Amino acid sequence: MDKKDIIDFFDRHAASWDAELIRNDAVINAILDNGGISEGVKVLDVACGTGVLIPDYLARDAGSVTGIDISPEMIAIAKSKFRQGNVNFICADVETAELGSDYDCCIVYNAFPHFPEPERLIRVLASRLKHGGRLSIAHGMSREKIDRHHEGGASKVSMGLMSETELKKLMEPYFDVDVVISDDNMYQVSGTKK
Repeated sequence: MDKKDIIDFFDRHAASWDAELIRNDAVINAILDNGGISEGVKVLDVACGTGVLIPDYLARDAGSVTGIDISPEMIAIAKSKFRQGNVNFICADVETAELGSDYDCCIVYNAFPHFPEPERLIRVLASRLKHGGRLSIAHGMSREKIDRHHEGGASKVSMGLMSETELKKLMEPYFDVDVVISDDNMYQVSGTKK
């Protein structure tokens, strides 16, 4: 996968992204519960897109949210929707951006197959979290549905979603993994930084 292709793909789809969004509130709430999103936490939302989870973080009284995405068009839409002082958006590659290392929670929602080097991503995200901080990699649908969804136009900019057990193994050098879910409704692997 080429990062320029990924940027171009998401820039092309940004304008229609929110209209095409399929949302399951019960699944999102479970993902955020498992992800430690609660009052006062400092959140890093990786591949935030148009900011689809920002209202959920704010409803839980997160202390601050930094959304980062590689697509300028996605970030432009997110910035136009959310102007709260505790919400910040950055257009950059999360693997190379200077973000600090004091986040309580990091969420990668509906985006993991678009990162060509999963092991590198996990290592970088571990460095962004404070000790005891929580990383969650999640999807609001089953692994099979994600893979089918990406078979069409997104096949050039995504990989198959690895099994939850493979992801757990990738995370274990950096995290105590205590959430491993892959069922008909959702996919999530989450743990706290060692």
